[in-house]
Amino acid sequence: MTTFPVSSSRSVTTPFPIREIGLADLKAALVLGVDDFLAMPTHVLFLGLIYPLAGLFIALMAFGADLMPMIFPLASGFALIGPFAAVGLYELSRRRDSGRNIGWNAAFLSLSRRASTGLATMGIVLAIVFMAWLLAAQGLFWTLYGLDVPATPAAFFNDVLTAPRGWALMVIGTGVGFAFALIVLATSIVSIPMLVDRDVDAMTAVETSLDAFRRNPRTLAAWGCIVAALLVVGSIPLFTGLAIVMPILGHATWHLYKRLVVT
Repeated sequence: MTTFPVSSSRSVTTPFPIREIGLADLKAALVLGVDDFLAMPTHVLFLGLIYPLAGLFIALMAFGADLMPMIFPLASGFALIGPFAAVGLYELSRRRDSGRNIGWNAAFLSLSRRASTGLATMGIVLAIVFMAWLLAAQGLFWTLYGLDVPATPAAFFNDVLTAPRGWALMVIGTGVGFAFALIVLATSIVSIPMLVDRDVDAMTAVETSLDAFRRNPRTLAAWGCIVAALLVVGSIPLFTGLAIVMPILGHATWHLYKRLVVT
């Protein structure tokens, strides 16, 4: 495959060449993500507060408005919009790699670059995917439960764990959610970090991301499972763990991008 220049003074219109990576690269990316987190805890925790606060809002809304069946779809939506929400974290890791200022205000400098249009495009796309997931989840619930909604959260969870319709909700919902997550993973694992890092258009970034997934399907699928598992762990204590989990994953995703794309 042809090698392309990476200077920010030129726009790239064809995908960048991709490396093949393995599980050792995933481990290394996570280690580097933790290292970035420890090097910038104040800035990162500030950004990370977005996630637990949003999670608490989701929980309060669900409990207070009879939206209990939507708690899981809303919470799992973090995985769908997370790649865009981590833009500031990518920028901090990028600047730390190059020995530049890593003050908290530097996290949003990438938004003023020429690539900001591409970032906005990806943000809109992920928001649409997120809304489509919520509609699909709500449609599945209505199909299985209709107007027969359990009266309390405890009754709902008991129904999900013990009734055939609850089992169907879990199995089918997990499958549909997996499909949405796979789409987001394949299109964003490289594209959004690349838009922060280089002067490229959104289409080029997405094509490069899809190529990375095609060349590393098992490794990146394993990465998706790691992300999902860590998000579950971070969500259990009323989403407060996301203040640590999300920043680490954001930084780690940056380092994974650097290992995937040939410079």
